[in-house]
Amino acid sequence: MNTPRRSKDDHLKINHRVVRNINRSLILNVIREKQPISRSEIAGVTKLNKSTVSSIVEALVAEELVTEHTNVTKKVGRNPINLQLTQEKHLVGAIYFDSAKTSIALVDIDGSIKREKAIPPPTKWTNDFVIRCLKEVQLLVREVPQAKIKGIGVSVAGVVDSMNSRVLFAPNLGWEDFDLGALIKSEWPTVGQITIENDARASALAELWFGKHSIGLSSFVFLSIGRGIGTGIVVDRRILNGTTHAAGEFGHSTLIDNGEPCSCGNRGCWEAYASDRATVSRYRTASKRPIDSQYELTIEEVVALGQSGDAAARDALRQTGHYLGVGVENIIRGVDPEAIIVGGAITKAWDVVYPEIIESINRHTYFWKHHKVSILPTSLTVNAALLGAAALPIRRIFSDFKVTHQQYHGIAPAFG
Repeated sequence: MNTPRRSKDDHLKINHRVVRNINRSLILNVIREKQPISRSEIAGVTKLNKSTVSSIVEALVAEELVTEHTNVTKKVGRNPINLQLTQEKHLVGAIYFDSAKTSIALVDIDGSIKREKAIPPPTKWTNDFVIRCLKEVQLLVREVPQAKIKGIGVSVAGVVDSMNSRVLFAPNLGWEDFDLGALIKSEWPTVGQITIENDARASALAELWFGKHSIGLSSFVFLSIGRGIGTGIVVDRRILNGTTHAAGEFGHSTLIDNGEPCSCGNRGCWEAYASDRATVSRYRTASKRPIDSQYELTIEEVVALGQSGDAAARDALRQTGHYLGVGVENIIRGVDPEAIIVGGAITKAWDVVYPEIIESINRHTYFWKHHKVSILPTSLTVNAALLGAAALPIRRIFSDFKVTHQQYHGIAPAFG
């Protein structure tokens, strides 16, 4: 079969389309980051000419991605018209699968959570439970009938092949080589884009897109502390995945040879000493609190006890801070980031944990003396992994150049 050759006119049309769509993405992101903002201000920031800005903004308004608002001032002359993202018109679904609980939400394209619900963990993590969670998201969608659902993002506590939407290994959920993307597509065929990612990398994306820090961050590590420990590595605003999709699995690096048993089957992992489970276990031992099979003590309770002055809880938190510092120093040496952002309930006890992290790093890391890395609690006020799940499809909305295989289909190169 002979494929038609691409003419010079075809090249010009495609190049014009590519340039316009790149400019569209640029303008849309400037509006997202600096809203409210006027057309002339956009032109100044992007260095694009005003006619290009006006033409693209007109299209964004027609798509209902952007809304115009007149900024009433006392100055003489016309009041400027500012632009901002349209609210409650384009939403995404978000699901965070974690062994403690599953969280679902509807999230606007500016990162604001419009609807949210927590679902208790099942006895067994079967397909039926995933389907139940999808139906719960669909029920939330019905509460916002005027909105268009642009996609669904999912974060999972485990090793995820995001390119193929598969969960390769999630020991706490009992999932291995699970085609989660195919199941979602079969149950919700009209949802559009489906994006799945590891929870720590999704959290890093949420911090990158929606975080508010006094320092600009383009290369950092998001350290997610929960029932386990995960890290999302950001370099030049790009999330690292790794050859086998396991970049950032520092939680299962060996901290103490032949040490405490870990959920992964090994012993002495960092996670076995610095996770929420480790903190709670230390508190139980120190406080001689009996184990009640009907009641599971949570990290939130240990943090609250520590903040109220409970000596055993504060000691357990300090020890966790020490072990976090030991692991963080390895990240500093191996990754050399601008900052390490810590997320999780334990950051509510930052005044107790942070000094121990710094003391441990100072004691062990020579490099630290010459290059101070900022250690910061997350700036996000919501569940980072859930917001990160939403950020996965949102990111595509703002970086969609609309150059697809269909636009090139049947056109062969004209040269060479």
